[in-house]
Amino acid sequence: MAPVDGTLHVSDDFRIRATVPLLQDLLDRGGEVVVCTHFGRPHGQVVDQYRVAPVRQRLDELCPGVTLLENLRFSPGEEANEYDFGAALIDGFDYYVNEAFGASHRAHASIMVPPMLVPSAAGPNVRRETEMILTALEAPTRPFVAIVGGAKVKDKLALVKVLAEKADTVIVGGGMAYTFAVAEGRTIGGSLFDASFVEECASLLASGRVVIPHDARGLRRDQAFGSGGSDPVLEFGADIPEDAMGLDVGPRSVAQFADVIARAGTILWNGPMGVFEDPRFAAGTEAVARAVAASSATSIVGGGDSVAALGSFGLQDEVSFVSTGGGASLELVQFGDLPGLRALRESKWNV
Repeated sequence: MAPVDGTLHVSDDFRIRATVPLLQDLLDRGGEVVVCTHFGRPHGQVVDQYRVAPVRQRLDELCPGVTLLENLRFSPGEEANEYDFGAALIDGFDYYVNEAFGASHRAHASIMVPPMLVPSAAGPNVRRETEMILTALEAPTRPFVAIVGGAKVKDKLALVKVLAEKADTVIVGGGMAYTFAVAEGRTIGGSLFDASFVEECASLLASGRVVIPHDARGLRRDQAFGSGGSDPVLEFGADIPEDAMGLDVGPRSVAQFADVIARAGTILWNGPMGVFEDPRFAAGTEAVARAVAASSATSIVGGGDSVAALGSFGLQDEVSFVSTGGGASLELVQFGDLPGLRALRESKWNV
């Protein structure tokens, strides 16, 4: 689903544009095309702010003649994977195409039921995204460099474990890196930290394949961040004082990361290096984005924040592939499969 801003306009139509070639092709073949989608978390209730009218308007502009149904998550049957709800969606239709890679990690009715009932296929984006990610994992051009960022270590640690087995180097940044820093015996002040994962982080560091920042940029604990405040930015070495917190990787780490990225043959990037929505702490993420864009490697970028960062720096067209699915790409890396892909493979109607 495409992001919608506070004015109820589509603020980033990347996912919509990605589906247009398939939709136009089906229309050109004389098909009646009906599209369904998810938007937000209405939890089975009709919530006006999650209506798809802004998306419908943008889709009409890009590909007239396509019908877009109302948000599937307004029905409790969608997330509950109810057979009757899924069957009703394709009642009267001849074919089903799953072009929603970003939803294929959800065992929801619109993903799981239609392949049981009508001839079904993966759309070109689903096929391409799956092939790109699995090829990067199983047959990469080496060196294979993975870049993992984000706020909470618990959200990405399983991903780092998988990548540490498959990649030559895993660069870790963002708030999650501070738990790794504690595992090295460093002080991190008031930076994000989860004590329950220190031992696992230490084990990953011992593998010799995980690289973390060794300097940082941030603020005092009592200063605000996230909206571009005016408080002066502080720079720290390997240790962060008790009265401060790290919010971005520092210049020495940026240089180290850029050097590793420049030598890569395959790059997989998911997650920012800091609080990049605050311009004061966007430098690390921008530097990584520019290093990935400048690389001659096969570069795959997934995750909403990473894709948004590429777009904000004008680099979206400078990488090999941009995934439409954040959570789906993470789960495909971790597990090698997704419920939506499995449903298509197991369908007796698979085309």
